[in-house]
Amino acid sequence: MPGPGNVGERVRNLRLTRRLSQAQLAGHDLSDSYISLIESGKRTPTPTVLRMLAERLGCTPEYLAEGVEPEQRAHLEVRERHAHLALLRGDPGTAESGFDEVIARSDDPDLTARARWGRARALEELGRTANAIALFEELREQAERDPGRASWLPPVIALARCYHSVGDLGQAIALGERAIARLQHLGLGVGEEYTEVGRILLLAYVDRSAPARAHDLGRRLLHPDGPGDEPLSVHYQRASMRALDEGAIGDSLYFADQALAARTDTSPAQTRARLSLAAAKALLRGVTPFSSAAPSDATQTDEFALERPRSEGSREAAQEALELLQETTDLGGAESTESTIAKARALVLIGELDEAIATLEQFLDTGMALAAPAATPQPVASQPGSDLAARTQKTVLARLVLARARVAQGERTAAQVVLRAASEQLATLPSGRPAAHLLRELGELFELVQDPDAAASAYRRALEAAGLRAPRNHTADRDLGRV
Repeated sequence: MPGPGNVGERVRNLRLTRRLSQAQLAGHDLSDSYISLIESGKRTPTPTVLRMLAERLGCTPEYLAEGVEPEQRAHLEVRERHAHLALLRGDPGTAESGFDEVIARSDDPDLTARARWGRARALEELGRTANAIALFEELREQAERDPGRASWLPPVIALARCYHSVGDLGQAIALGERAIARLQHLGLGVGEEYTEVGRILLLAYVDRSAPARAHDLGRRLLHPDGPGDEPLSVHYQRASMRALDEGAIGDSLYFADQALAARTDTSPAQTRARLSLAAAKALLRGVTPFSSAAPSDATQTDEFALERPRSEGSREAAQEALELLQETTDLGGAESTESTIAKARALVLIGELDEAIATLEQFLDTGMALAAPAATPQPVASQPGSDLAARTQKTVLARLVLARARVAQGERTAAQVVLRAASEQLATLPSGRPAAHLLRELGELFELVQDPDAAASAYRRALEAAGLRAPRNHTADRDLGRV
């Protein structure tokens, strides 16, 4: 454990433990009044004096200066690295406990800052997003107060991702655009940071019903201008030098570290795969194919509401989505599931219905997909560390895509069975934008199978999940717009 208090308190405590007077500790080299000033905190001993006092008190200079013995510091350094490894291997619970130990025992500002960052990431992975946001906000404020020590870009990008996941699109877009503007100012249009913030903004634009912005950004991300044969480390080093010229030492150090890491990391495949998945999902939500120029009538405006999105992607967009999804094989867990569902949706759009249905029924385990739940569904509570709500959302989404395939086959009855199962499962989800999007698509599909009452109910539930109340009853053929 760190020694108590400051340098003076540690000197005094050890002196009393050794039963030494101030004069005895001072010896022939120092005065007892100088020892008194050190113990009262009115003087800070020089490194030479620290070594002298440590020798007489039977400890190390590091302990007097920082309260931590070298062995303890080494242990905490190792503990912090092991916690990061646990996070990387998908064990955020173990990572959180490791970071908590380091934060509690370390008084090294740099080590503590790294542990706090790791803890915020662990909380995000555990689904405790509100707690993660609070910690990321603290890290951002600290970096902005002391730009010479740390860069504010990593916490800002993490906050954009977290705010998007909880449905706060305004904050996600504002932070994402701030981050991407800073990266572009530094001339950095490649790398993990640019790709990640671009991915977040792309999804946020689609969710905000801004397909023109999504298309413009996706096209720049997937088809960048300029030469692309320079090593990533060169881009990072150039950004570091520009930040240094501006006096932004924190940014300069951060990108210098990234340049060094990029020299030995030749596999940014997962970062690219996550972008490809986001781009494919955007195409399947009506964004114009990124391989083509924006349509001439696309209005670029600051008012998101003036853009008119398509509810489904075109056949050309679906083909491009399938090509992008071929790049997502490095993804695992929830993102692999999202890729599977996106592939099935694309197959429906291009008319490959049998393959789409086979993919979805394998995912849903056929019997569950075609039969409504036998028992009354229980509400899903988003408990800390639980991903039940997220898994329920993906299962519902898979059912909706399966129902769409059945409709395309002309199997209206089979589609109604799947939709009823999806509707019952949706009743277990907490309100919010994810549930609202699913309920809106459920309403559209009930219209396609000519069930106007169920469609009206789904649209009403979508409004309520989004925090709105319908002022009057809506008929099934009414265009309620995007939720």
